[in-house]
Amino acid sequence: MKPVRFGFIGCGLMGRELATASLRWPHLLGDLPRPVIVAACDTSEENLNWFRKIPTVHAFYRDYRELLQNPEIEAVYCALPHALHAKVYRDIILSGKHLLGEKPFGMDLSAFETIQSAMQQRPDVFVRCSSEFPYYPAVQQIVRWFQAGAFGQVIEARFAIKHSSDMDLKKPINWKRQRDKNGDYGCMGDLGIHTQHLPFRLGLLPHMVGAQLANLVKTRPGPNGTPVPCETWDNAILSCEGHDQNGDVFPMVFEMKRMAPGCTNTVEYEIDGINLSARFTTDDPNAVYFTQSMGQKQAWTRLVVGQAPLFPVITGGIFEFGFSDSILQMLAAFTSELRGLPCAFPCFTPDEAHKSHLLLTAALQSYNEKRMVPLSLD
Repeated sequence: MKPVRFGFIGCGLMGRELATASLRWPHLLGDLPRPVIVAACDTSEENLNWFRKIPTVHAFYRDYRELLQNPEIEAVYCALPHALHAKVYRDIILSGKHLLGEKPFGMDLSAFETIQSAMQQRPDVFVRCSSEFPYYPAVQQIVRWFQAGAFGQVIEARFAIKHSSDMDLKKPINWKRQRDKNGDYGCMGDLGIHTQHLPFRLGLLPHMVGAQLANLVKTRPGPNGTPVPCETWDNAILSCEGHDQNGDVFPMVFEMKRMAPGCTNTVEYEIDGINLSARFTTDDPNAVYFTQSMGQKQAWTRLVVGQAPLFPVITGGIFEFGFSDSILQMLAAFTSELRGLPCAFPCFTPDEAHKSHLLLTAALQSYNEKRMVPLSLD
């Protein structure tokens, strides 16, 4: 299978995660299109030096526009602060390079529409958004149950990501706490897609939203230690009226929190149905909990799924699955779909990113106006 030659723009944490995943490609069974990283771009010399460890990388840039002129590059992975998405993603797409971009695909709805306009001008360019947590095998088990109709009518659903990265009040300010770099969404833009990929793909969509937003830490140490304002939301809870594809209505909650005591990077999904309910948490990443609801004693059963990913791997099924494995699976989904191969669970799509922006824009309106705000995502 012809490899996909990548250039990376933004070589920090997530760039390194995906680069490492590309080196683990033999871990996957079958002849899948392999990502080969040939170029890296970053303004940090330290970040660029890390990419010198990747034997296929032979071109290094500080200006992404120079990388886009490299004819060897077919696709770009881009991980930059949200304020840069509109310009850089637009330039990538218009250059004819395929794009796997980090969330949220623009710092606001207007920025997303700039990216969307570029996609309309270049329909030949393949574009997807990075989102890895649904590739845990336990989550894919929930997907299979749902697609088989096992849940019956949905009673309620909850999707959350909670971590404690900002619980240290002495932690220095970073761009995620600055409105000009992160946008008005705050934690919703940074974390929201992790809560939305699964329900949006299953056709569980919010049609009305009420937002509770909290900026809990007002200042943090700046570069010289002097306190500077924290301008973005730390935590968000979106209470929604959800609709499924049958038109049934149910309560639906999205939680996105940077300040969640006791959590490191905890993702939680729960769908409760008349016939079946299921839940997943990264605190127990190799298991899915389920209960058969109708006419049964109410007790949760823990089903260990283990290594049973979407794309089979050499690892035996009795062993654990982790975050780095989910990155590998997401990257396989991207390159497979790019090459026209079947993919049972594709990466987060631009249409789904549009739905995300509509939801988060309505959430801001809800908070500012202190009311439930209707929206149409169908």
